[in-house]
Amino acid sequence: MPTPLTPSTLIYGFTSAGDPQVSPDGRHIAYVVSQTDGESKRTTSHLWLCGIDGGGKRQLTRSGQRNGSPRWSPDGTQLAFTSDRSGKQGLYVLDMGGGEAREVLTQAKAINGTAWSPDGTRLAFTSEWDPANPSGEPAKDGAAPVRVTSRIDYKQDVLGYLGDVRQQVFVVDVASGKPQQVTTDLYTHTNPAWSPDGTQLCVHVAFNNGMTSKLMLVDAAGGSEPLLFGPEGGSTGTWSWSSDGGRIVYTADPGGTSQADFYVYDVAANNSRRITTDLQCAPDSGFAPVVPPSQPVWLNDDEVLFHAIHRGASGLWSIGLTSGDVQQVEGEQELRTGFSVDKSVSVIVQGIASLEAIGEVGVVSRAEGRRTLITGYSAGVFAESPPAGWERFDVTRTGFTTEAWLLKPPGFDPSKKYPLVLDIHGGPNGSYGYGFNAIQQVLASNGFVVVYSNPRGSTGYGREFTSQVFGDWGGEDYLDLMAVVDKALEQPYIDAARTGVYGYSYGGYMTARIISQNHRFKAAVCGAPCFDLESMYGTSDIAHHFGGAVHWTGKPHEAREWYATHSPSQQAHNTRTPTLIIHGEADERCPIGQGEQMFVTLKKNGCDVEFARYPGASHLFMRLGPPEHREDVLARVLGWFQGRLGGPE
Repeated sequence: MPTPLTPSTLIYGFTSAGDPQVSPDGRHIAYVVSQTDGESKRTTSHLWLCGIDGGGKRQLTRSGQRNGSPRWSPDGTQLAFTSDRSGKQGLYVLDMGGGEAREVLTQAKAINGTAWSPDGTRLAFTSEWDPANPSGEPAKDGAAPVRVTSRIDYKQDVLGYLGDVRQQVFVVDVASGKPQQVTTDLYTHTNPAWSPDGTQLCVHVAFNNGMTSKLMLVDAAGGSEPLLFGPEGGSTGTWSWSSDGGRIVYTADPGGTSQADFYVYDVAANNSRRITTDLQCAPDSGFAPVVPPSQPVWLNDDEVLFHAIHRGASGLWSIGLTSGDVQQVEGEQELRTGFSVDKSVSVIVQGIASLEAIGEVGVVSRAEGRRTLITGYSAGVFAESPPAGWERFDVTRTGFTTEAWLLKPPGFDPSKKYPLVLDIHGGPNGSYGYGFNAIQQVLASNGFVVVYSNPRGSTGYGREFTSQVFGDWGGEDYLDLMAVVDKALEQPYIDAARTGVYGYSYGGYMTARIISQNHRFKAAVCGAPCFDLESMYGTSDIAHHFGGAVHWTGKPHEAREWYATHSPSQQAHNTRTPTLIIHGEADERCPIGQGEQMFVTLKKNGCDVEFARYPGASHLFMRLGPPEHREDVLARVLGWFQGRLGGPE
């Protein structure tokens, strides 16, 4: 029998590669290799270089703990990157002809979104700036100052209390190291992109903690007044300049639909033209602050190549800007991040994760239309502890089809009976699919069959499908999930008497809803739940946006009946299921009070319930938190289900 994947192996056993960047001539790839040490619990990341075929791999950086964000200069002779080697956050440039990396600047705040100017003399980036302390002077001794705000977006998950501190755009001269701040407004700016003539930057500007956004044109020298564009009340996702600088193609949700369409902005005329109205795939706008957007690339004056998610998988797509025709160019059963191309757009490199690989680099040849893996960091672990086997199935009800996947334990024996765990994704407009998921894999590797799906409301299936959850949290999507479980239980190797349910964020909300409405599940794990929507409206960093007419049909006083009937808190007195609640104490998205309310309610019910609280942990701690916390979650979830559902029989 194969050795099961353990929580320790999943956190400390893998080396992963990410953020690959192809050189302008298409001959080399720079990428970041990360590893977390099991003894010191420290994660180190360094830059590596290889040929386009994966040959000649060599390490480029050795100093510092965190090195990242490699970016080629336009002529391919230099590589900019960030590093903490000086003890501060630094921006460095490495001459690819040889020699040591040269420091461009260092500062106390993180450096993000680095981009070379077209002539290779300047670098644009974003970094935090406090208008109340523009020089960044350290706080004086004594009591912490009183925090006073008049803005609704005064805090944000991961970042905590913000006040007026926001990411601003800076431009630094590479030769002198002298930075210039080019934005000073009170909004969050990310991912600056240079105009071809080097005079302007197109920047993403987020309002309401990213729930709405526009694009902004900024004078790279910090002169003229910035210009905003994009759908009013909507959110922009990805963008790219045309080669002549006259147009910008971009994606945007026109407002409250959670599905982007394509637009073209005419810079001289200052107007936008909408290209699509019912895009069936989801252009990859990233996942802040974990993954940057995959910016589209112009193939010619009328055709654009872009990376998108469709039916749980990544692929390359093209769109005609005149016709609006959208076609899939290439795709695999995997999920990708990033989108780097050479100057001729013949070679594309991306980060790769699949059900059989995690943290690899892939190269797509546009001429051949196929993807080749050039790294194999996960192969060694999987040789001893293989990932779960899988199969896909569909469930159709009331005119909508839910795509679902079953994961089976390695060494699966169809003559045995296995416990089943349903895993529910977050969002609600998130999605699952062909990506590697540590919770799912640790359960499957240790004797559970895991089922997960994309019920209505999920991303990657078009606007009509995605919008079905609006005003109906825990309604039709709940019925879709129950239909998925019913279908899974048709398999003779699944023990219907031993089923569990797991969910985090919106998945935690749905888990809380499920166990208050039926008793079919014998164990539950509820992560960062939205438990009482009325209290969450005023305490979450983004719930006041959900409280509009789209998701929650109105503010609490406008829709009291809706809040009451859709809040798990109002039905939780029916819950009897043994439940583990996991929650970060610094979660600003689904605040810890939501988990506290659920714990007290279930405890008063006489439930078998435990509450695991992770100090200092944000909503994203299972991705960004200390390795000790991430390992503990995997072990605790596995142990909860093992203790209440058992194993294969």
